[in-house]
Amino acid sequence: MGFHTLTFYVMDEDTIGHDDVIGKISLSKEVIANQSKGLDNWLNLTRVDPDEEVQGEIHVTLELHRDAQTTCLRCHIIEARDLAPRDITGTSDPFTRILYNNLSAETSIIKKTRFPHWDETLELCLDEAGEAESGSVTLEVWDWDMVGKNDFLGKVEIPMSCLHRTPLLQGWFRLLPLGNSEDDAGGKLGALRLKVRLAEERILPSLYYQPLIDLLVEAVISPTEVDDPTPLTLLEEVTTVESRQDIAMTLVKIYLGQGLVVPFLDYLNTREVHHTTDPNTLFRSNSLASKAMEQFMKAVGMIYLHEVLKPIINRIFEEKKYIELDPCKIDLNRCRRISFKGSVSEEEVRESSVGMLQTYLNSIMEAIVSSVSQCPLAMRVVFKQLHKRVEEQFPEPENEDVKYLAISGFFFLRFFAPAILTPKLFHLRDHHADTRTSRTLLLLAKALQSVGNLGLQLGHGKEQWMAPLHPIILCSVASIKDFLDKLIDVDHDSGCDVPQRAVFLPSVTVKEGFLQKHKAEGPQLLKRFAFKKRYFWLSSEMLSYAKTPDWQTRSSVPIQCVCAVERVDENAFQLQNVMQVITRDPEGQLHTMYLQCKNVNELNQWLSAIRKASIYNERMLPSFHPGAHRGNKWTCCLQSERSALGCSRTHSAVTLGDWSDPLDPDAEAQTIYKELLQGRDKLRKQYLETQETEAAAQEESAVKQRKPSDGVGASVQGRNERLRAVASRLLDMVLDLERAHASFQHRETEEASSLILPS
Repeated sequence: MGFHTLTFYVMDEDTIGHDDVIGKISLSKEVIANQSKGLDNWLNLTRVDPDEEVQGEIHVTLELHRDAQTTCLRCHIIEARDLAPRDITGTSDPFTRILYNNLSAETSIIKKTRFPHWDETLELCLDEAGEAESGSVTLEVWDWDMVGKNDFLGKVEIPMSCLHRTPLLQGWFRLLPLGNSEDDAGGKLGALRLKVRLAEERILPSLYYQPLIDLLVEAVISPTEVDDPTPLTLLEEVTTVESRQDIAMTLVKIYLGQGLVVPFLDYLNTREVHHTTDPNTLFRSNSLASKAMEQFMKAVGMIYLHEVLKPIINRIFEEKKYIELDPCKIDLNRCRRISFKGSVSEEEVRESSVGMLQTYLNSIMEAIVSSVSQCPLAMRVVFKQLHKRVEEQFPEPENEDVKYLAISGFFFLRFFAPAILTPKLFHLRDHHADTRTSRTLLLLAKALQSVGNLGLQLGHGKEQWMAPLHPIILCSVASIKDFLDKLIDVDHDSGCDVPQRAVFLPSVTVKEGFLQKHKAEGPQLLKRFAFKKRYFWLSSEMLSYAKTPDWQTRSSVPIQCVCAVERVDENAFQLQNVMQVITRDPEGQLHTMYLQCKNVNELNQWLSAIRKASIYNERMLPSFHPGAHRGNKWTCCLQSERSALGCSRTHSAVTLGDWSDPLDPDAEAQTIYKELLQGRDKLRKQYLETQETEAAAQEESAVKQRKPSDGVGASVQGRNERLRAVASRLLDMVLDLERAHASFQHRETEEASSLILPS
């Protein structure tokens, strides 16, 4: 389905009544798609014109009927869906008007609905208007108002020439605005800086990607020499710096799905270690190995990170202590009074800050070193193999610490320290920290980085004001080494059993918090008082709730029973930010739970999280009711039967994208294909054309000198041949996928050409 227009509204929040619209920015799909690297610019807000704020579709049949005396246009107005709400109740009173030249006819008015069903036939006698192939038949949908003028809901224009070519037209047609030009008010409404990029992919059926998956799997399961070329090595060469992180995450998900993420990381790490001569530069670059390790820890270790860090992070956010060590940044006016002796001195601020930082750092270190059993098994096995590879490459006594630094560099510097620095990006908090708390987190992250470096670089940097924390950092080195030794003390084979269907581990809470739950049973209460506050937990297996987080009795809904998770129209309960979770019981009966979130961001997060948890469920609903069944009818489409089919399409695939997305092998393989497609010319030039030229030159030189090639030359020649073979297989696979995409695109173009208007 895709989308047609992306609109951003800037609102003025009102405590009482509805929020006011300041202005908007609308971007068509074509405008965004034309910017290959994305749109990044300041754009002026435009005024909001009600005639341009249209949405929805109308289902009609048009027939040009001719007989000996007359020519008539019969228009069967069947229904419309998802119309714009124009009334204060969040609904509309729609009717449809058909116009051609000076002729017009109207349907009846359907009250209080955004999903009207007319099933009426309107007829125009074209003899009166003068039949011609020029001009258009216009269908307009309006919201009837008893007082004042009617509100425009959208229109469809059908060229008369189309009706002459195809006398019978039937289908769903998108409602379009009047087409008034937008006024940016000369920037008087303000401007919004937007960074938008459209990433749209056609995902082919799985069988088309299987050769690519087979090539990637072969690279890690077939024994080869460290320097032997594989599809992974060539992929890294054509990957740009900008896309390397996305490619690393994609590869991690592919190998997670294949149950081969451990050998995949061992393969990359072995190559990285083997090609490193200076231990001080090990994993310091943004190589594919480094990025893959980062994304792997996020994919399988995020729940572990939350268990260890969340209590301490929450405490830091709640206490909001003023902490500062840098003399140049201490602001005596901002800090709280620490003593009762009058004004606080700079030295007192530093002493208090050192004490608080030591307390926080001790809590973090104690939580980490006692978390060996909580660390995911796959992470421990990967770290064990990394420890072994580094020890084999750098066995010298002076490099004793390198094997620890390799692990701690990932564990502390690339995982725990960034999570402390920006908790929101790791889902540890819902919002970014304020200025004071951000500074505390920054100082703690710096200290933890020094811990990860085993204190080897203390005193060598410019930030000498961090010196008061050096003793506690140095004292923790021994416990960190002991922790790392215990972390890798694990059976080598036990970490290979990694979940293949989803990144989330079973029975682990992935989201929790207070929501307002609709009280469906018992006497009918006023709509606003029918919602009760409950605490909800979501795991990959269950959606549970209770009166409070500590309440012993919980009610639960199995995730496997979820068949739709959707928004609810505001007019259903006269409330904003309401969602519905539709479940199916063992007898096949549907049940709906209505939940209200505190704001639109929380609504989107819950929608996304439950949809991801239920993404592999069978028998998902294709349609739903965006309203509620009240007064013996649905508020959305006015159907009386509670079991009536839904009047709007479901959106099970609409989720917020992040590292915790469920595995989708076809989408991931498509991402790799696109990267190889962009680097195809480089592969062909470097490994086919260039090496063929070099091979011919070497053969000609050998013939002239009449010397047999030596062992080194034969070895180089053999490696070049292997490189050409791997590159050739990759390029053939890319060509096959390119042809498959072209075939599907041609088929879609042919199908689209049979449609008269965009639907």
